[in-house]
Amino acid sequence: MKKKYFISALLVSMSLLSCKKEATVTAPPVMPYKVVEIGKSNTTLLAEYPASLEGITDIDIRAKVDGYIEKIYVQEGQEVKKGQLLFKLETQTATQEAAAAKAKITAAQVEVDRLKPLVERNIISDVQLATAKANLAGVKSTYQSIIARINYATIKSPVNGIVGDLPLRLGSYVSSQTVEPLTRISDVSTVYAYFSVNEKQQLDIMMNSAGKSFQDKVNNMPAVNLVLSNGQVYEQKGKIQTFSGQANMQTGSFNVRASFPNTNKLLRSGGSGVVQIPTDLQDVIIIPQNATLEMQDKRIALIVDKENKVKAVPITVRPIPGGRFFVVDSGLNPNDKMLIEGVGIITEGTPIKPEVVDFNSVINPAKK
Repeated sequence: MKKKYFISALLVSMSLLSCKKEATVTAPPVMPYKVVEIGKSNTTLLAEYPASLEGITDIDIRAKVDGYIEKIYVQEGQEVKKGQLLFKLETQTATQEAAAAKAKITAAQVEVDRLKPLVERNIISDVQLATAKANLAGVKSTYQSIIARINYATIKSPVNGIVGDLPLRLGSYVSSQTVEPLTRISDVSTVYAYFSVNEKQQLDIMMNSAGKSFQDKVNNMPAVNLVLSNGQVYEQKGKIQTFSGQANMQTGSFNVRASFPNTNKLLRSGGSGVVQIPTDLQDVIIIPQNATLEMQDKRIALIVDKENKVKAVPITVRPIPGGRFFVVDSGLNPNDKMLIEGVGIITEGTPIKPEVVDFNSVINPAKK
């Protein structure tokens, strides 16, 4: 009987050992996740918006009269002054017509001069003189029209600027109906950067600007940067000048214009870049927007408690222009460790192995 009890006890013991071993094997490991230690800071954050560049004026140069291009006086990309000669169209036919019209003027004038004394002596009716004068006025008008055509054949720049493409070559036939312009002259002494912001971004920008009226807020906005297509920051600061009066009905966005001085003519119409709008912040808690959750109309952040377990805390925030960061008004305290990895996946109460990363590398990832 004792042997039977011994075997039963042995089996129970082995079973317990097996269960304990199985529990040890199946327990989920504590995973590492990145966290940042909350602190207050003074910083300048940059909201970025893709932009297209245009000169103060971009004027299409077109022919007003029909003719073949006889001369091209400029090169693509050349800087020109107002009134400088650009093109000359062939005027041989018009010149011949002008000579013929001038001869008719001379003949008509002779006829008027011949009839005047006859009318004065009542030899002929003044109706004949009136007809002769009308004929003279008609041929003069024709002559002036021809001269205008000849003048229009000499095409000059209406503004100071830069010559664009020259799609048409010598000998090309052009007219006022030609779809493609002869070229485009761009006044790029100042360059406009056009970009769009959505309604939320527009409100964020305005609410972070000082001033009573909308225009006051625009006037008080800080200087902006322009990042060129090669990644370099343009040396001159710009100024936001206008917001469109209403949102685009299709996109819901507002058009914004910033101006940049361009004394060295580095910027050209048709270029592109990124406008950076700075927001200066003093002694505030800043967190990434993508490190938070929205649950039942509440904004939630995940922090790590003293036992390294995840805890959800409600927070109140203000968005910073650009859509990347929040200013935290309540809910987080300095030295709290907030998760920036696994947000939306990790559940409250989950133990983790926190890996503290530098807060500045999160706010300014380019400076890692």
